Amino acid sequence: MKITEETVDHIAHLARLEFEGEAKDAIRGDIERIITFIDKLKEVETENVEPLIFMSDEVNRLREDIAVDSITQEQALKNAPQSDSDYFRIPKVLDKS
Repeated sequence: MKITEETVDHIAHLARLEFEGEAKDAIRGDIERIITFIDKLKEVETENVEPLIFMSDEVNRLREDIAVDSITQEQALKNAPQSDSDYFRIPKVLDKS
């Protein structure tokens, strides 16, 4: 399939991109190669082929999800550089401008 300059402009507009000169030619070539690859995939025989759902036949062996207290809040705050009652104190990250 031949991609025209108008098609590249339309796709660029939809993607909110701008291409000019050599960049537009490069994008046109890339799109043509993608479409050629997709056309090649259409030639593959897929009759009687089951869809791939999982990448392997392995079964996940999961442990029981049992909640346990690993450390207390007091122990966690003990290593904090700064804390305020029940919370970690950190420097301001966002500016309200």
